[in-house]
Amino acid sequence: MNQKLKIGVLGAGHLGKIHLRLLQESSAYELVGFYDSQPQIAAKISREFGYRSFSEVDSLLDEVDVIDIVTPTISHFELGKKALEKGLHIFLEKPITATVEEANELVSLAKAKGLLGMVGQVERFNPALMAANPYINTPMFIETHRLAEFNPRGTDVSVVLDLMIHDIDAILSVVQSKVIDVQASGVSIISETPDIANARLRFENGCVANLTASRISMKTMRKSRFFQRDAYVSVDFFEKKTEVVRMQNAPKSAEDFAMILENAEGVKKQIFFDNPEVKNGNAILMELEHFADAINNNKEPIVSLRAGTSALEVAHQILNCF
Repeated sequence: MNQKLKIGVLGAGHLGKIHLRLLQESSAYELVGFYDSQPQIAAKISREFGYRSFSEVDSLLDEVDVIDIVTPTISHFELGKKALEKGLHIFLEKPITATVEEANELVSLAKAKGLLGMVGQVERFNPALMAANPYINTPMFIETHRLAEFNPRGTDVSVVLDLMIHDIDAILSVVQSKVIDVQASGVSIISETPDIANARLRFENGCVANLTASRISMKTMRKSRFFQRDAYVSVDFFEKKTEVVRMQNAPKSAEDFAMILENAEGVKKQIFFDNPEVKNGNAILMELEHFADAINNNKEPIVSLRAGTSALEVAHQILNCF
């Protein structure tokens, strides 16, 4: 049995508090404590939940094996670099850093130090996407909609880095091909940066992905649809539902209630509907414990620093279109 990894959390905002609770419950980690830049907030959280509060970042780093960075994006690079230089594995909430140059530097530093890093692209661990993955095979058209009601917490970055990056990462994970063209438009409604954005990605293998994200919607929607030869896969990240529609050559004698389509050339296809089992599970806890397993077994995590950098590169290509 693997020994628990000592972990600390940097940042105790809304998401940081969730991480603290889950790490306290986790069998993979020993939560040492946390640091937050606002002493009053840190003291309040420490009193309420009993977590040990550190007054300095370095003091916490000196006592852990892994650091979980859940601070505003602008500080990710500085904190990630400091942790790697101290010989720590790092978990960084998305996006990995503010700039691609910073991300590449963290990738290089982690490699030079023989350390692992992971980016918190939590939708990769969404049970609905995990149930869909076995059915997604060389999609050629992808459509995503990620709509959210306004929340001032995320407005330090554009909607592309706040919301759309989830879908960018998920798409890059299933389309094993290079992005060769990006077209996009974005509109600022209430923030200084775009609140609504649409992007069209074209890949070298011919796949096209159309992504829409909004953080001023009247309703919440997180859906992706993957179209591929003889199949259509629908993933509802919010409702945690997966639907698969498959088509196969129809048998000569089909069952009475079989759904058969016939094209102009007389080719008959039978339609099958699948609803893969979507298992319950906390995606944030799963990603954190996946990282612990990667560290213990010295293997690259699913969302490596390199994968996080790739998503950021595409996100910046989109932002450059505005």
